[in-house]
Amino acid sequence: MKESVGNPLHLKSVNHISVICRSVEESMDFYQNVLGFFPTRRPGSFNFDGAWLFGYGIGIHLLEAEHPENLPVKKEINPKDNHISFQCESMGAVEKKLKEMKIDYVRATVEEGGIQVEQLFFHDPDGFMIEICNCDSLPVIPLVGEVGEVARACSRVNLQIMQNQNQIQMVKHL
Repeated sequence: MKESVGNPLHLKSVNHISVICRSVEESMDFYQNVLGFFPTRRPGSFNFDGAWLFGYGIGIHLLEAEHPENLPVKKEINPKDNHISFQCESMGAVEKKLKEMKIDYVRATVEEGGIQVEQLFFHDPDGFMIEICNCDSLPVIPLVGEVGEVARACSRVNLQIMQNQNQIQMVKHL
């Protein structure tokens, strides 16, 4: 019998994402003043420029590009591009703040089973896509397990319970 069917690497959570940037200072300003992250201590043994920030349970590691002039410049905001997504309390407040900050964004709506999810997409200073949404209103429905099992996107407890139940179900089928 396998020790961990649903979590073979025994993962606990996302720790950080790394973003290559043209200017660490400009990117730090964005992640602090637009998204609300705060700087944290970065090991001094690194031999390249960068910064670490933390917020909302996740780290953002900024890595200054060796050749910033070679980084592609993204102008078009494409919701189907690589991105990180954050849930918010009020989509209206986010949209108002983005307008005040003169940050270009694209609005999108997803509908599933009568539930509407609003999304706003915009770029950081280097063209990395940021999504702000009210995605927690859309249930996470696993493709395996019993019909009717539902976990909220923002509920780690419900998701853990669901994962444990799926592991039990999978062990029963072995």
